[in-house]
Amino acid sequence: MNQDISIVHLIMNATIVVQAVVLLLLLVSISSWSAIFRKLFALKRVNALNDEFERVFWSGSSLNELFNAATKRASTAGPMERIFASGMREYQKLRERRIADPATLMDGARRAMRASVQREMDVIESNLSFLASVGSVSPYVGLFGTVWGIMHAFVGLASLQQVTLSTVAPGIAEALVTTAIGLFAAIPAVVAYNRFARDIDRIANHQETFIEEFSNILQRNVGAQAATNER
Repeated sequence: MNQDISIVHLIMNATIVVQAVVLLLLLVSISSWSAIFRKLFALKRVNALNDEFERVFWSGSSLNELFNAATKRASTAGPMERIFASGMREYQKLRERRIADPATLMDGARRAMRASVQREMDVIESNLSFLASVGSVSPYVGLFGTVWGIMHAFVGLASLQQVTLSTVAPGIAEALVTTAIGLFAAIPAVVAYNRFARDIDRIANHQETFIEEFSNILQRNVGAQAATNER
C-alpha cells in the first residue's frame, strides 16, 4: 500500500463520525486488553491460593488451627480458605448456642459456605461481562462506522462527472477501516471470555467439591461428638 492509502492517512482524512468510531473502538480495545491481563493474573492467583490452602487442609492440621490461621489472614486468604472459614464460623456459633442437632449444625455450615461461594464467584467473575459486551458489540460499532463512511463516500461521488476506481477506493477503504478495528477489538475479547469462562467453571466446580468434602468431615465430627455425649 502506498502512503496515500495508508491506514493512518485514511483515518486522518476520514469524517468526524468515522474518527469518533475509530477512537471509541481503540479505547475499548485498550480497556479490553487491560481487563484480560488483570483477569489472567487474578485467576492465576486464585488457583495458587486455593491449591496452597488445599495442600495445608489435607496435610493433617486440625480444623481449629486452620480456622485460626484463616481468621488472621482473612484479607489475603484465597476463596477456598474464606469458604472454609465461613463454614467453620457458622458451625462454631451454633455449637456455642448449645445446638447439638447434627442436621441443624450441618445445614447452617452448608448455607454459610454456599453464601460465601456466591460472594467469591461474584468477585472472580467481575469484568467478564465487559469482555462479553466488547466481543458482541464492537463489530456492530465498526459496521456503523463503515456504513457511515460509505454513505459519505457516495455522497461525495455524486458531484463528480466521472467516477473511476482511484476516486472510489479511498472512500471505501476509509469506511472499511472501522470494521477492521471493530474485529480487532472483538476477537481477543471473545477468545479471552471463552477461556476465562471455562477456567471460572473449573474453579467453581473445585470449590463445590471442597464444600462436600469438608461437610463430610464436619459430619463425622458431629457424629463423634454426639456419640461421646451419649456416653
